[in-house]
Amino acid sequence: MKTLVIAVTLALAAGLSLAQEAKEPTRQQARMAECNKKAADMKGEERKAFMKDCLTDKRKAQQDKMKACNAEAGALKGDERKAFMSQCLKKD
Repeated sequence: MKTLVIAVTLALAAGLSLAQEAKEPTRQQARMAECNKKAADMKGEERKAFMKDCLTDKRKAQQDKMKACNAEAGALKGDERKAFMSQCLKKD
């Protein structure tokens, strides 16, 4: 009986120590925490719109913009293409 109590106690202690280990937040979780801090004083639709914009993956938006600019650049070459792409990617 004493052995069973010790075994159960050790199992519970091991389970609790594993559960208490600090896990590194994912990239999305870190972004959510940062956006929440920035939106602390916002309410309702304003907060909802801000959070949606804040949580959007900016890299995906940049890739989409690059694809669109490449399509518009068409047959441009060299410095002319570089200048066009620079201007195109700076647009909102």
